[in-house]
Amino acid sequence: MTLEIDHVTKRFRSTLALDDLAFEVPRGQIFGFLGANGAGKTTTMRICLGILQADSGEIRWDGKPTADLPRRTWGYLPEERGLYARMPVLDQLVYFASLYGQSADRARDDAQRWLARFRIPEYANRRAEELSKGNQQKVQFIAAILHGPDVLLMDEPFTGLDPVNLALLRAAFVELRDEGRTIVFSTHQMEAAEALCESLAIIDQGRVVAAGTLAELKRTSRARTVRLGLEGETMPAWVGAVPGVVAVRPGAGFVELELTAETEPSAILAAAMARNAQVTRFEVAEPSLEAIFIEMVGRPAGDDATLADDDAALDTEAEGDAPRIIEGAA
Repeated sequence: MTLEIDHVTKRFRSTLALDDLAFEVPRGQIFGFLGANGAGKTTTMRICLGILQADSGEIRWDGKPTADLPRRTWGYLPEERGLYARMPVLDQLVYFASLYGQSADRARDDAQRWLARFRIPEYANRRAEELSKGNQQKVQFIAAILHGPDVLLMDEPFTGLDPVNLALLRAAFVELRDEGRTIVFSTHQMEAAEALCESLAIIDQGRVVAAGTLAELKRTSRARTVRLGLEGETMPAWVGAVPGVVAVRPGAGFVELELTAETEPSAILAAAMARNAQVTRFEVAEPSLEAIFIEMVGRPAGDDATLADDDAALDTEAEGDAPRIIEGAA
């Protein structure tokens, strides 16, 4: 049983959002759906949900077109907040679950259990507008899963979460996976994706540029990663100016450098020697997911300067796909 994205194409006026997009998500996996803003991730999710219609191609779950599936098959966490601002948290969680046929008693019990799991049971009777952005995100996650969907589509689920809450949400992902749920999520946080994903697809401008397990992508990648430690220097400014260095990240006692495929790691060592730097560590490591992403897409995940934002087009095409924070809602 798989989620099949079968050669899907979608245009918004002159913008080609999805260009013959094709990949598969195995059942019961945590799947990373990665791409810069505007790459087509949100559009794909909304076609899965039936909010949008593809111009061509088809999306299927367990061999059935999404249009033939019951609504409760899906759980959806949109990137934008989808809560009623002045409605108590527990009441709206019960309301959202009822839209999928869940009984009020069971929804209330399950919602309270999840609120406790996320360490916010005291907010059950508070209005959503009184919660922090991170706590609103946790409530919205609960709303997406409360009816027990087979497939969870999560659009930037880690937005606004501190490290403690990020760990809580990651643990929830694993628990739901172990129950047999299929989780597809997009994120710009490559470390979270690398820690959670069993398989993933990277898309750019509406097309798949890489797909498979993380181990498979690392084996086929030509990206290079160097860890460099220097005596008395934690983040030397010159390393980012060495030709072929495309990303620099601080580590514990070293800096991690991502190199182009054409750049030899020895060039970094030579640059350090030329500056009479005292090298305490020099290691060529397997590429990180961020390095693979940069190799495939040509820029970091958060860099959307060269792409149109597909969400902007969607605002004119699909009104009311999910409630946002709605002022005045009781």
